[in-house]
Amino acid sequence: MTHRSRFSALLLPFALLVIVPKHPPEVVMSSAEQELRTLLTNYETSLNAGDAARIEQLYAEDGVFMPAGFPTASGRPAVRGAYDAVFSNIRIAIHFTVDELTVKGDVAYARTHSAGTATVVATGASGPEQNRELFVFTRGANGWKIARYMFNKTS
Repeated sequence: MTHRSRFSALLLPFALLVIVPKHPPEVVMSSAEQELRTLLTNYETSLNAGDAARIEQLYAEDGVFMPAGFPTASGRPAVRGAYDAVFSNIRIAIHFTVDELTVKGDVAYARTHSAGTATVVATGASGPEQNRELFVFTRGANGWKIARYMFNKTS
């Protein structure tokens, strides 16, 4: 090996250090993941606005809402009724954080947690509201919809 070849071989690792980026590459979300995150944002906005009609449209026709401590609501009309009942009693101001989002074909799920406040309509009393949530989504002709949703209190 010539002097020049040895010198080049020694410099190669240092040259690579300069070329390799110093920060991790951006995480690229699939279009399905982006659509699902938008759906979750729309759900959060509608929930905070107390808009049961908008929430109903985010659910699949056979969607199921399973709130902690309340009866299961199956199908869009029942889901709408359940949210109307919730909003007649409390107002919610929360933010969802996505902990996990997995897409498998036309089915997906999201594990989230939320934090904020709930205000009792009758008294105006308000307090912290924190939950863990599980969303199951299906993709149909009208895009992604909530197929199943349940939540419970954080411990």
